[in-house]
Amino acid sequence: MAKYDESTIKTLSSLEHIRLRSGMYVGRLGDGSNFEDGIYILIKEIVDNAIDEYIMGHGRKIEIKRTDDGTVTIRDYGRGIPLGKLKDAVSRINTGAKYNDDVFQFSVGLNGVGTKAVNALSEHFHAVSFRDGAWAETVFAQGVLKKERKGKKTEHKNGTYIQFRPDRTLFGDYSFNEEFILQRLWNYAYLNAGLTIIYNKEKIHSEGGLRDLLAHEVGDDSLYGIAHFRDERLEFSLTHTRNYGETYFSFVNGQYTSDGGTHQSAFREGVLKGANEFYKKSFSGEDVREGIAGAIAIRLKDPQFEGQTKNKLGNSDIRGWIVNTVKGAVVDFLHRNKDAAKKLEAKITQNEKLRKELNAVRKESREAAKKIALKIPKLKDCKYHLGDRDRRAEESTIFITEGDSATGSMVAARNVYTQAIFSLRGKPQNVYAKKRSEIYRNEELYNMMMALGIEEDITGLRYNRIVITTDADHDGFHIRNLLLTFFLQYFEELVVAGHVYILETPLFRVRNKRETRYCYSNAERDEALKEIRGGEVTRFKGLGEISPNEFGQFIGEDMRIVPVNVKTIKGIQETLGFYMGKNTPERRSFIMENLI
Repeated sequence: MAKYDESTIKTLSSLEHIRLRSGMYVGRLGDGSNFEDGIYILIKEIVDNAIDEYIMGHGRKIEIKRTDDGTVTIRDYGRGIPLGKLKDAVSRINTGAKYNDDVFQFSVGLNGVGTKAVNALSEHFHAVSFRDGAWAETVFAQGVLKKERKGKKTEHKNGTYIQFRPDRTLFGDYSFNEEFILQRLWNYAYLNAGLTIIYNKEKIHSEGGLRDLLAHEVGDDSLYGIAHFRDERLEFSLTHTRNYGETYFSFVNGQYTSDGGTHQSAFREGVLKGANEFYKKSFSGEDVREGIAGAIAIRLKDPQFEGQTKNKLGNSDIRGWIVNTVKGAVVDFLHRNKDAAKKLEAKITQNEKLRKELNAVRKESREAAKKIALKIPKLKDCKYHLGDRDRRAEESTIFITEGDSATGSMVAARNVYTQAIFSLRGKPQNVYAKKRSEIYRNEELYNMMMALGIEEDITGLRYNRIVITTDADHDGFHIRNLLLTFFLQYFEELVVAGHVYILETPLFRVRNKRETRYCYSNAERDEALKEIRGGEVTRFKGLGEISPNEFGQFIGEDMRIVPVNVKTIKGIQETLGFYMGKNTPERRSFIMENLI
């Protein structure tokens, strides 16, 4: 038994704590393959500081460069960090001006940690502040000061220069994904109209703010011209499309809140009240909002987020003024845009008709499900509990898998408290271009919706992560595509909010008597064979061939899951039509040209 006495009690310095418990500061480390991996959070923390300067009216340009060795340089033209405090501002925890509301009114990072975490987690960190003709400079390695200088003469404009390179002893062999970086930077531009970001010579700029964001996302799918409103604390844009569900892009002080919160729910309520006041009707919320695409951003002095990831806003006192502001702006827009008002009313009326038809089908499906079983067939639920059973835990996951053999291994290997499993009985129906009512008449799809808690709407989602888990063969890929079609066709908001993932499982096992290595590609297999003498190769033909003991590694702490991302929602229907619609000559040609 391990000894537990005074000698086992340790006190870590701030630097040691950040490096030892890096997940507390930047979330997951990762290798750059996930949008939320730590290397992107490091960029975000530094850019956030530059954005705060812009919000406070200082500097209209931010320059960002990235080199192939992982070095990132960010230069803003704000006020510059006070020269005498530069070293402390980038290295001492709980040091910064963001505790002072007179200096920084609307900031996400109020804990004085961001830049310090970047410093501690970088193998190279270089900070220079230019202020009123003078300058100060510090250089660190893994959070340890290496050089400090000051000077009284410089021709450089005021601002801050930060250069860092994430530490490979912590992050491993990482690589940056350009799409992830550009997506974040464009969000910054949309949220800060007039700001110019130069990224490796590419100009990123928006004058229309959230109007531009929605235009980029929706494109020609919009039923009417985009409504747009902006004041000092609130900005929003909205339109309707022919797609199902509700899609929102919500932000608080520049932070993307994928799970919404009080600002998003207040926005939804304001849209409903505005429509009913203008049309002098009592439309239901689901009829007014079916097919809506909206973006909302607010600025708060003291944002309160639920959970460590800041994905959901919890402030309750903001609801009233958001509802009233949105309501008034919607009424004003409809008065000034008669054509849009006619198209929206027609859309709401159509939604009302379809909802009544759908409710009848839902009732039939519920009754049929009750006759089959009291429990949801093929669901192995997890035991997580947060007091309120309807609230989903951040770590809760449901795996949607195929076949009893694969399910058996996963059930034996899973974490019973946070991981649930739903087993498909076969290939699900191709639902592309089918009416929504048809998915309720399909027993397999309805059972899956009940397992997820979305048979009524997505607010009942019972799990934070939906992980598609299929064999790495043609049938498995086909099932994966059918499931993606289902989610993108009817529940695209789950995908946009980052709830849908794909599990990566190894294709090969290479081992000898002393070592076992799992490989996810032919290249990894070949590398393993070079390094493991006399290695025996096993090709996993399906998930069912992986034993429970092995499967535990692949759905444990080191689980490889790939988030399902969409560049823009405007391309969803076109993409689904190409891959899942009628077998056109264009698709046949594409398949033949891309066969491996």
